[in-house]
Amino acid sequence: MAMSVGSSNDGAMCDINTTPLIDVMLVLLIMFIITIPVMTHAVKLDMPRPTNAPPPPVQPEVIDIEIDFDGTIVWNGTPISDVAVLEKYFRVESQKDPQPELHMRPDKRAKYDTVARVLASAQRNRMKKIGFVNVSEFQD
Repeated sequence: MAMSVGSSNDGAMCDINTTPLIDVMLVLLIMFIITIPVMTHAVKLDMPRPTNAPPPPVQPEVIDIEIDFDGTIVWNGTPISDVAVLEKYFRVESQKDPQPELHMRPDKRAKYDTVARVLASAQRNRMKKIGFVNVSEFQD
């Protein structure tokens, strides 16, 4: 609200009161925003239908290798006598497509040397998917 204070002149006041104008403009702006239709920017495409679906992915075979506390190596439930037999198994399995996954489950009292020899043998024979299973029992 415009106001003139302390004027010695008794003339008419020439200032415009802009407060009601701003109020009307804000109300009109809000009404305009509410009444605008929501615009969607969707593009309709006619895509060709696939005639032959891709084959489902082949799940790789899982090989469980357990290493006992006394150094015994167990391949899918069958005890292995020595590392030479283990090497032969790794050579056969590394040629398969897809290559099987090795799930190693060493006993927490197993010697590090035995586990390292099994891992080195798998690496030498180009086994790529090697993982440790149930390692939570090592955290005491």
